[in-house]
Amino acid sequence: MFFLSKLSGLLILSSFLVTLYAYFFNNDLLIVSGILAWISFLILFPSLKNKTIIIVLLILSFFAFCFSYFNGFRIDFIKVFTVNQYLLTLLIGVGFLRLIASPKKEKNSILPKGKESFIKTYLGVHLFGSVINLSSLILVADKMYKKAPLTNTQVVLLTRAFASDAYWSPFFVAFAAAITYAPNLNTSIILLNGIVLAFFAFLITYFEVLRNKEFKLDEFRGYPLSFESLYLPFVLSLLVLITNHFYPEIKVIVLISTYSILMTLIILPIKKGFKQTFSKLNTHIIDELPKMKTELSLFLVAGMFGISISSILIGLNLDLPFEIFDWQIASILLLIFIILAFIGIHPIITIAIIGDFLGGVNHTLLALTFLMAWSTTVSTSPFSGLNLTIVARYNFDAKEIFRLNIFYALKMYLICVLCLFLLSKYLGL
Repeated sequence: MFFLSKLSGLLILSSFLVTLYAYFFNNDLLIVSGILAWISFLILFPSLKNKTIIIVLLILSFFAFCFSYFNGFRIDFIKVFTVNQYLLTLLIGVGFLRLIASPKKEKNSILPKGKESFIKTYLGVHLFGSVINLSSLILVADKMYKKAPLTNTQVVLLTRAFASDAYWSPFFVAFAAAITYAPNLNTSIILLNGIVLAFFAFLITYFEVLRNKEFKLDEFRGYPLSFESLYLPFVLSLLVLITNHFYPEIKVIVLISTYSILMTLIILPIKKGFKQTFSKLNTHIIDELPKMKTELSLFLVAGMFGISISSILIGLNLDLPFEIFDWQIASILLLIFIILAFIGIHPIITIAIIGDFLGGVNHTLLALTFLMAWSTTVSTSPFSGLNLTIVARYNFDAKEIFRLNIFYALKMYLICVLCLFLLSKYLGL
């Protein structure tokens, strides 16, 4: 089993490297990277804890493809195996940043208290999480959990500070999904709207814990990350923005993935020396990459399922059930996303299903809707990877997380609707 896990790690790394090579030098090789990812999925499949949704999607995909084949509908088999390849590449690339992004150990073992601690901890989780994703939350939550069981206030901070990254962070998987299915989006508009939404998410959270005596903000114990350790998000963002300015034709996902691995290979030897660098890279490839099996499986199979459904929809030549994709339609779509996520359907599945079908609408408005759906549901849905991690790792009740965040999700939905309205008017829709 260890040999197979090690092999899957090497295959995932190979898939990552071939994807980057294919993008810059020979796009025909993209199918090779997709096949490598699928082989690693097949190897890791027996070790998946929850296979139900994966098996259901595979069965439905098979029947959908059979329906398309017997009716003479076109099936893009290259896209079947590669539709989410760049999304996976981002996930793999950002994962390497964990090797160089760990903040310095705090000398003071006593956790700071109060409002200032809450704000600093929130910003630390949010900014650090914008680059290394879930690792930032685990880093902070582990520190808190060593002192005492997580409080409601700590869980509220962790879930919302992390989830609100999805509104804007180009280093987040949600952003990669949005670009994959709405490639013609206006990045600057998306970033501006996303940052505003993240700011409102913070304000709602802060004033909620400030006014509600249940949270006892004065007794809150946080873990403010040293802002010296946050240089990475700013350096990476600067590199991506500068390169994108001079070479706008290069996908942002590819830029982030490329710079992530390059920065790791440059900074890690400086920090740890060549011997430890080799050891850490080896451990990451063999041990950490195979742990991506849940995300790997979900993204690959959801992508296949989405293509199978879109093949039928396109083959039937169905018209969109609306004439103009404006803020009203986007708001309804956002609500559907949220409801489906609350009953266990991951946003990537819904995005994959409708992504191709809505390819003709305004991509900027569509992409922002995707990001809103991802962020709003991740913080609240009992089935999200974020909340499942908190439940399993820190022995916290899933129902309690839902209770703490459901009204926050409703407030953010209303703000998102207002944002969609303003953006729709700005775009002239």
